[in-house]
Amino acid sequence: MKPKIFIDGREGTTGLQIFDRLGSRQDIELLLIDEARRKDVRLRKEMINSADVVFLCLPDEAAKESVALVENNNTRIIDASTAHRTASDWVYGFPELSKERRKELRNARWVSNPGCHSTGIIAAAYPLIAAGVLPRDYLLSCISLTGYSGGGKSMIHAYEEEKRPGMYAPGMYGLNLKHKHLPEIIEVLGLSHPPVFCPIVDDYYCGIAATIMLHNKMLSGKPTAEEILAVLSRHYANERFVTVAPALGSGTLESNWGAGTNMLRITVSGNDETTIVTSQLDNLGKGASGAAVQNMNIMLGFNEEEGL
Repeated sequence: MKPKIFIDGREGTTGLQIFDRLGSRQDIELLLIDEARRKDVRLRKEMINSADVVFLCLPDEAAKESVALVENNNTRIIDASTAHRTASDWVYGFPELSKERRKELRNARWVSNPGCHSTGIIAAAYPLIAAGVLPRDYLLSCISLTGYSGGGKSMIHAYEEEKRPGMYAPGMYGLNLKHKHLPEIIEVLGLSHPPVFCPIVDDYYCGIAATIMLHNKMLSGKPTAEEILAVLSRHYANERFVTVAPALGSGTLESNWGAGTNMLRITVSGNDETTIVTSQLDNLGKGASGAAVQNMNIMLGFNEEEGL
C-alpha cells in the first residue's frame, strides 16, 4: 500500500510548496481536507491518525495542538514550525550533518524541520565544529540576507501589493538579537555562547545567503581560508543537495542562487587572517519545504531525491 500523507496547514506558504512537490507523485497517497473544513478539529484529528506521515505547516502553538491529536503509535510527524526544534525527543531534520543523523531520521517518529536561516548557518559551522577547527566557545557572528517569501503570506502581500518606500532597500530586522532561529542554532552546534545574528530582508522573492565570520587566529590550529575550505569539502563530499565551491570565493555571491531547488551551496572566502563561509539556498526549498520532502523520503525509505 502507498504511504498516506497529510499536510496540516496546506494553505500557508510552506504547506503549498510541499503540496506542489508531492501533488504529482504516484508513490504516495495525499489525504486532502476541504478548504471550508480545514479548522474542523475532529476532521483534522481523523486525517492525522489516518496518515503515515503528517507535515505540520502551522504556527508553534497550533503545531503542538496537532501533535496532541495523535492517538496511535504509527503516525509520524514532520514539523515545519519552531515548536520542537530543540526538543530532546525530536530528531532535527538535517541529514547532511552526519551519517548518524541520517540513520536517526530513517527511524524517527518525530522530526523537526530546520529553519531557513538556521540551515545556512548550521551547514557552514557544523563541519568545522565536528572537525575540531571551530571551538564551541567561539564568539560567532552571522548575517543572513533573505528574500521576502520567508515572511509568509503577509510579508509577500506587503512586498507585492502594499510596498512602502523603505521596502525597496534591504532591511535589517530581529534587532533585539533574539531571532527565533537562534535556539536551534545554539542547540545543534552545541555553542557555549549565543551568536550575534542579524537577518536582512530584501526586495526579491526567495533565496538566502547566510554567512559566518571567522578570525583564523582564534580557531584551533589557526587554519587558512584554504584549509577551512578543505574541511568543508571533505564533510560534504558525497552529498547530493549540499555542495562546496571548489575554490575560494571571488567576485559576487548572489543571494537568490538555487531558487526553486533543494540545493545548498557553500562558498569559503578570505585569506590567512580572516574567513567567511557563506551558504546559498532557497529559503522555500532546502530552507523549508524541500528539506521537509527530503526528510519524508528518508523516513519512508524512498530515494532521497524523489520529487526534488
